[in-house]
Amino acid sequence: MAGYDVKYYKLDIRLSNTSRNVGGTVTIKARTGSQPLDSLAFELFSTFTIESVVVDGQASAGLRRKGQGDVTVGLAKPVAANTLFEARITYNGTAPNSNAGAIGNALNTRIAPTYNVSTTWSLSEPYNAYEWWPCKQVLTDKADSTDVWVTTAAANKVGSNGVLERVTNLPNNEVRYEWKSRHPIDYYLVSVAVAPYIEYVNYANPAGGPRIPIVNYVYNQAALNFYRPEIDRTPGFIESFSAQVGLYPFANEKYGHSMAPIGGGMEHQTMTTQDGFNFTLTAHELFHQWFGDNVTCGAWEDIWLNEGFASYGEYLALNAFSTPTSARSWLNQAHSSTMSQPGGSIFVNDTSNVGRIFSSRLSYKKGASVIHMLRYLLNDDAKFFRVLRTYQSTYGGRTARTRDLQRLFEAEAGRSLQYFFDQWFRGEGYPTFALRWNQTGGQVYLQSTQTVSMPTVTPFFLTDIDYRLTFADNSTRTIRFAQTQPVRTLAVAESRAVVGIEIDPDQWLLNGLAGLVVRDEGVVTSTQAARTPQLSVYPNPCRDQLRLADFSGPSAQAVVTDAAGRVVLRQIIPAARPILQTSTLAPGLYHLRLLSPDGSANRARFVKED
Repeated sequence: MAGYDVKYYKLDIRLSNTSRNVGGTVTIKARTGSQPLDSLAFELFSTFTIESVVVDGQASAGLRRKGQGDVTVGLAKPVAANTLFEARITYNGTAPNSNAGAIGNALNTRIAPTYNVSTTWSLSEPYNAYEWWPCKQVLTDKADSTDVWVTTAAANKVGSNGVLERVTNLPNNEVRYEWKSRHPIDYYLVSVAVAPYIEYVNYANPAGGPRIPIVNYVYNQAALNFYRPEIDRTPGFIESFSAQVGLYPFANEKYGHSMAPIGGGMEHQTMTTQDGFNFTLTAHELFHQWFGDNVTCGAWEDIWLNEGFASYGEYLALNAFSTPTSARSWLNQAHSSTMSQPGGSIFVNDTSNVGRIFSSRLSYKKGASVIHMLRYLLNDDAKFFRVLRTYQSTYGGRTARTRDLQRLFEAEAGRSLQYFFDQWFRGEGYPTFALRWNQTGGQVYLQSTQTVSMPTVTPFFLTDIDYRLTFADNSTRTIRFAQTQPVRTLAVAESRAVVGIEIDPDQWLLNGLAGLVVRDEGVVTSTQAARTPQLSVYPNPCRDQLRLADFSGPSAQAVVTDAAGRVVLRQIIPAARPILQTSTLAPGLYHLRLLSPDGSANRARFVKED
């Protein structure tokens, strides 16, 4: 299939709303590559009968079928290099009950519960279009345009891509719905939905764009009465998303919905298939029109470019049309889902596993969480949304990979973000932060310690993190802290009395919330520690006791921290007996600070051995 580039598909097929039977003729217009083409390869499920393959008006010279769907036909006359040609494939059969798609079969027939309406609909993602029509299933080869003609009983309507040019009345009480789209489209986004629908149309009016019809094919009046308030959210969503990431990409055609008992939704280009209407589902599938349809992931390894962004569209819609509390709750749930297991990469290393491709935890929720962190990294919403608009304008009508998105974020950040994508795209797990802090002498000392859930894969997450200081009068100050190593200490000038500190208060980072915030008067900055006088101690290494050689009264407090910066021991050292009892310490390296009543300090480092 690498020998030609698809330009156009026309499906002229017959469907019922009560069976998976399908048949008709699919026309493929394509251009050959740098070499002549003497055979045509495409995919069609093995149980379909292929009645004929005609290329440029001549019947094929032979047909070979291999495996579940590979078809190769010899051409009566080779097509020269870099030449347009037309293939017409006539076929018929019953779509398989394979349950191999992202949700169910590629072609499904079912009676919708509650409304008792029999519906047939397609769902071809990721590899299943060939289960109902002959095509080339290569993500990076989008057709430039499509026509979808479906003949069915006159009682039915047929939803599909683009603009409904006409409905042609036919003999035997049948009709043909004739849909046309002149936008590039990937194979799995070509769609049909067939049922005795009623039609409800509303309109969006995005700033700077045309009036966009939203064509809704709904089961019946009862369904419309129930769902209309939710359907009517769609215009506002289109207008809001257009303002944020660029005009709805198919504004000169339409948006719409076809109802089907799908168990969710599928972002078919210009006409989503949905089983019902709720806030986040409608927002998710709509945002896919930008992220997934207009710009499609160039490989299934990068499905987060579709699903992570569509999920983030839910969050954006909640922020715009619901409440900050509901948006924060959504983000909480996304973080909780991601962290319900310690590992897992956004990068899909096994694209033969459909369940892994469409992992809700990784491709959807972690993907959305990482997009939110990229927004935090830029620390400028104007830059963040400019990246998203540039992504649309640069790759619209085409496909993109993660590295393409990375380059756009790097251009706005003005620096390499390889470390970020290594950690969050290919890496696994998440960090947890713990904070020890102190305030003295007009300074607040913050010692932030990071631990990770998958240390053998991603031992450290280089990131900024916010700490919010709360003062006695309930005023606050937020400090952005660069976590450049697992344990880092920072001093901040602040004379107001701090009564509490919160980690990542605005929920920017995917991070475990189990980390403790503890006030510890022993916390000092590394620069202050460097100026602190050294204390001689022996024996070093020690076992049960450590003697302080040059300690002279009065009594002082000893504070011992381990290599991770945790306070593990506190003792009062009397002047008469300057000995630290170390029997309770585990073997390892420790830091000792000796704090005198006058505020002076001495320090030492020692090793406890078995």
